Amino acid sequence: MDANGTAARRRRGAGADPKGTTGRVTRRRVRTRANLLDAAFEVFAARGFRGVTIEEVCEAAGYSRGAFYSNFDSLEGLFFALYQQRGDLIADQVAEALSIDVGLDVSAAVDRVTEALPLDRDWLLVKTDFLSHAARNPMVAQTLSQHRARLRQTIADQLARPAAEGVLPPGLGDAAGAARAVMTAYEGVTAQLLLDEDPEGARAWLRRLLTGLLTAGSAHTARPAPDDAAR
Repeated sequence: MDANGTAARRRRGAGADPKGTTGRVTRRRVRTRANLLDAAFEVFAARGFRGVTIEEVCEAAGYSRGAFYSNFDSLEGLFFALYQQRGDLIADQVAEALSIDVGLDVSAAVDRVTEALPLDRDWLLVKTDFLSHAARNPMVAQTLSQHRARLRQTIADQLARPAAEGVLPPGLGDAAGAARAVMTAYEGVTAQLLLDEDPEGARAWLRRLLTGLLTAGSAHTARPAPDDAAR
């Protein structure tokens, strides 16, 4: 086979399914997809999903339309993949941050939850766009609901012991109810952040709000350890 035939064959291989290709081609495809997602995140945050074209994403990433279509079937498909990628990453980061059991210390739980929940303005802009898109598309809404449920469960796990011991305000119900209240407060604060553009102020307000929410009517925010109580 001549050089031109070999080059054409390689081009066709670069657009094929990664399964069965060489490691080099697979790595290139993975890198291309990652670069397209990174560029899309910046463009969507700056312009909004409805204000972006495939050409603009390709230009920002430095790729052709052919590279785009070898990874995504549409702009909506890219948007969906971007939300899944970022949503999974954030859920993993929150789960890792909240993996330490704080026992009955609600104040410590509030600190960990507040620091773990993302308050990145660009992500919030993209997420808000996705929420609006999901409200009009039941299939997309299902994915959004799954990611939200995962975050709520992670927070509920952190609050399970205080809830079981009656440390949390009874009006919140069980740990799942408390986690839902935390998410509601978080989403309210993030909406305000988009207007104020003050991440540190938003995080401080979120901490105060969650402290009041999770300790309202409670006689204490933490109980002494058994050894301390015996002294």
